[in-house]
Amino acid sequence: MPLKTLFLNPPSFENFDGGASSRWPATREIESYWYPVWLAYPAGMLEGSRLLDAPPHHVSAPETIEIAKDYEFLVLFTSTPGWTGDQKLAEAIKNANPKIRIAFVGPPVTTSPDKALNECPVIDFVCRREFDFSVVEYANGKPLDEILGISYRKDGAIAHNPDRPQVEDLDAMPWVTDIYHRDMDVTKYNVPFLLHPYVSLYSTRGCPAQCTFCLWPQTLSGHAWRKRSTDDVAAEMAHAKELFPHVKEYFFDDDTFNIQKARTVELCAKLKPLGLTWSCTSRVTTDRETLKAMREAGCRLLIVGFESGDPQILKNIKKGATVERARDFAKDCHDLGLTIHGDFILGLPGETKESIRNTINFAKGLDVETIQVSIAHAYPGTEFYDFAKENGFIVNNGQMVDEQGHQLAHIEYPGLPKEYVLEMVHRFYDEYYFRPKAAWRVVSKAIINRDVPRLYQEAKSFLKLRSQRNKLVKQSKAQKASEPAATVNAGA
Repeated sequence: MPLKTLFLNPPSFENFDGGASSRWPATREIESYWYPVWLAYPAGMLEGSRLLDAPPHHVSAPETIEIAKDYEFLVLFTSTPGWTGDQKLAEAIKNANPKIRIAFVGPPVTTSPDKALNECPVIDFVCRREFDFSVVEYANGKPLDEILGISYRKDGAIAHNPDRPQVEDLDAMPWVTDIYHRDMDVTKYNVPFLLHPYVSLYSTRGCPAQCTFCLWPQTLSGHAWRKRSTDDVAAEMAHAKELFPHVKEYFFDDDTFNIQKARTVELCAKLKPLGLTWSCTSRVTTDRETLKAMREAGCRLLIVGFESGDPQILKNIKKGATVERARDFAKDCHDLGLTIHGDFILGLPGETKESIRNTINFAKGLDVETIQVSIAHAYPGTEFYDFAKENGFIVNNGQMVDEQGHQLAHIEYPGLPKEYVLEMVHRFYDEYYFRPKAAWRVVSKAIINRDVPRLYQEAKSFLKLRSQRNKLVKQSKAQKASEPAATVNAGA
């Protein structure tokens, strides 16, 4: 028997969607949780294991510590904002269960394995990049010095074993939906723009795009695009339909689901007979014919990273897309009846007050159903982080979140105070959603989907956060006004 293993997405800030499948770890404006897909794969390979996704199931730190007493091996998925709390939790688990072995996985320990091991002595080893087989081999008794892709302490120093090749045969991996059914309550997972309840899974790994800010391809999944066979994906979807008859929607949470036309069209032909409602990620470079095939196969919604409405910023971040192409894509989706959830980021390299205005106007012109507006975060390990650090644009000592885990602006450019960027996030939401057309669309959809109570709770949560952030902006402005003149952007 392997070591009795607990795979943990740890408790953290309230409403913190911080790891195991969140590409933008932070406390959400509205309670939202993604599935811990990465942890589900190795959990499916080890008999006697358990996947504990603490945040959506509202499992507290003391409860987690108590649960961990029954296990021999802990695999904890950490994040940059959650690192300090995760470290303290691991220490508490070790105190309660001194014999337990502990491995940390996730982007922070991939980019800074020495830092992680030096700061947290209870960690036995960390896994760099994809960790599926590294933790499984350890649980099955393989010595540390023979496991690829890990870092650990040896003879008073830190040893880094050679990198592990990326997983190529994705069809040989377990079906994550079996682990969801075994260990999780799917009704606990809520994303405002997806039907509830929903289930998410991957059909591919990696992303060939070169976006400078994107965390996962640069730290965890890599740029090499690997795909499951369309037969394997369709078979899991049919299986999931039997496991979860009450689920209203399935979501393909790939880095980029439809980047290859032929494969997408082939998969759609196999999904169509299942009669499922599903959604996915998408790039604006997807052509109309592919979108049509997706719509006919049951696709309802696309999450699309528009990022910015300023052509130069799109070039700066190596988005590989243009404003014009984004408009054509949105028109195709509208014509075909596909819903779009648009993601935008303020504070990317080259941002100015004018470019922020361009992006707000661009978004209103697209007129997609829902939007998310984020503050640019420079995560260690990304090209954006290197750029910001080299140019002295990182402020607040790099602090990304406040005491509740909400995003803080930690990038500041000459002539663009971070308080202004934070303020414009709210202006963006206000201008977008307080248009009569947009407001009615959200309300009418909630009525049609019988989700009015959920909409009410989401509106309350958002307005509460909005008030808190406006107060933060005012305090920050007052503090700056009272300080003596100083050199801008000296930190980092």
